[in-house]
Amino acid sequence: MTGQPERAKPSVGAEGAHAAAGAAVGMWGASLGSAIDHWTAAFRGAGIETARLDASLLIGHALGLPRHRLVTDRARRLSEAEDATIAALAGRRLDREPVGRIIGSREFHGLSLALSPETLEPRPDSETLVDTVLDWVKTREGSGIPWQGGAGPSILDLGTGTGCLVLALLAALPKATGLGIDIAQGAVATAARNAAALGLADRARFAIGDYARFPRGTFDIIVSNPPYIPGTVIAGLAPEVRCHDPLLALDGGADGLDAYRAIVPRLNGLLEAGGLAALEVGIGQAGEVAAMLAETAGDSAPREILVRRDACGIERVVGMTAFDALHNQKGVGKPVASR
Repeated sequence: MTGQPERAKPSVGAEGAHAAAGAAVGMWGASLGSAIDHWTAAFRGAGIETARLDASLLIGHALGLPRHRLVTDRARRLSEAEDATIAALAGRRLDREPVGRIIGSREFHGLSLALSPETLEPRPDSETLVDTVLDWVKTREGSGIPWQGGAGPSILDLGTGTGCLVLALLAALPKATGLGIDIAQGAVATAARNAAALGLADRARFAIGDYARFPRGTFDIIVSNPPYIPGTVIAGLAPEVRCHDPLLALDGGADGLDAYRAIVPRLNGLLEAGGLAALEVGIGQAGEVAAMLAETAGDSAPREILVRRDACGIERVVGMTAFDALHNQKGVGKPVASR
């Protein structure tokens, strides 16, 4: 799972959406700028908060134009075929299909990632997890402690989905290697295709697995964005999430913490000495997950529990860095950020 799903917002409904889309057909000959303004107003009227961004992304996709051309070519006149294509895509958005699902990809941490029905759509909230790990890597490498494999860190991504977390880390850490596992075969295939498209296939592996079937070996970095939405609130999520993201990637059980109860007790056997485990959490869950990490650490070795907030100030990432006496003397294990 990746990112904090939205709560439900008002929707025009399918009938209203198709009527709005149909009303725009016949705009051919109008300017590109007028089309962007028209669909921005239509989306805003439907209660879509990112109205102008969505209109720009869909129109750019329909015309095959990069974002800057939507500004420089505002006076360009639309053909009848172009107007019809734009109206069809806009109608899907008015039906509350997410833009990423419509165009088939989503940008995450500077990477363009393909989506599939078995993957969650990556969200900006999850970039906080990537940034947390990268900050920690910088601190650790500054200490001079070698990685277990020598050249760079080994990364395990539990519930990889599109592969967004591990691929963003591999893109930023050219000597790192990564393994992503997911219970959904379609997600594993999508992540592998994304790795190949980004030129990262030589350092990324993906396999089918779940929280009860962990891979062998230990890893320097373990990341996960597990399902953390309480099952009882899923029906109230925005239709973009409820109707288009896979339920397996959303439903975290009665209190949203089932996946953490499965993952956390196994971290000690997976995390290399001096390593970092970083987990994304939902709103209000950081304290409970931090307590789980502290409890599983026990007295086996010193641990630092870190919590990091996202851009909205929400406690979004909870981590545990494990280190032995040698690592501790060299200063590794200090929290990247505190509450």
